[in-house]
Amino acid sequence: MLRVALTGGIGTGKSTASKILNELGSFIFDADKEAKNILKNNETIQSELIAEFGTDIMSGDEKIDNNKLARIAFQDQDHQLKLNSIIHPYVFQEIDKNFEDALKNGTYDIFVVDAALIYESGADTHMDYVIVITALLKVRMERALQRETLTRDEILKRIDLQWPEEEKIALADFVIHNDGTEEELRGSITDIYNQLV
Repeated sequence: MLRVALTGGIGTGKSTASKILNELGSFIFDADKEAKNILKNNETIQSELIAEFGTDIMSGDEKIDNNKLARIAFQDQDHQLKLNSIIHPYVFQEIDKNFEDALKNGTYDIFVVDAALIYESGADTHMDYVIVITALLKVRMERALQRETLTRDEILKRIDLQWPEEEKIALADFVIHNDGTEEELRGSITDIYNQLV
């Protein structure tokens, strides 16, 4: 079973691409969703984060408030690195565990790790292939603003904290320029899937 990373910045269409890969028969490990689960349920991580960022990240009910954590963690590269160095080892453990389970299951040809920070976290070195999804900044901005979860400034700040698109593209095994329709994206993803299996 191949390990394939799927990555792309905010608004590139990574989630849609992931959904298509799943429909084609890939096992999808959603790293961002998994990180949120770990954050919610793992008391060791919660203690480490509070020790690192202080009680400002907590809500009234003594739990970590994801929005407050995001505000602090995404303010600059230093804070983001601290957050990632706490969470990534746990996410990597989950990737390995899920991979073993999927391998035993035996129904998948491809194990996809869907994550925004594949290169930043070093996860690319554990993959057989990396697919980078990219799109023009104006297209990304339109898509990200449609979700109505972040402001224009917050979106730009997050884009700024990730590796530049050119660097990811230079390292990728496959690149999809997703400035068109969902059908075009489906065509590109299907082509790559067929090459891999």
